[in-house]
Amino acid sequence: MEDGWDVPEHLRRRMIEVAREFRKVPTRSEARLWGALRGQRLAGRKFRRQQPVGPFVVDFFCPVERLVVEVDGPIHEEQRVHDAQRQALIEALGLHFVRVTAEQVETDLAAVLATIRRAYVTE
Repeated sequence: MEDGWDVPEHLRRRMIEVAREFRKVPTRSEARLWGALRGQRLAGRKFRRQQPVGPFVVDFFCPVERLVVEVDGPIHEEQRVHDAQRQALIEALGLHFVRVTAEQVETDLAAVLATIRRAYVTE
């Protein structure tokens, strides 16, 4: 993905390795959401999971929509400032975000999917 960052090749390769490792051990909520997104199941949109974007790895990315979906577990309560800064940097590239909690994914997946669909700009 051409993401607008001029990332050194060694860092780009490292972020790909990190993303591969993350894919091997998804959280329960990430695995559940991936089951609903994979194979273009949500309105025919292709999503990638654990996608490198510059020096970051995002949980899910839909290239056509330029949409990042992040699933925030309990650890994110302690890193709100960091998450907001990271999100602002990524949004500066013209990407937009949907943030959901792991609890939302676990308890109301239909509502989470509806929220993601509402974020589509190419309907």
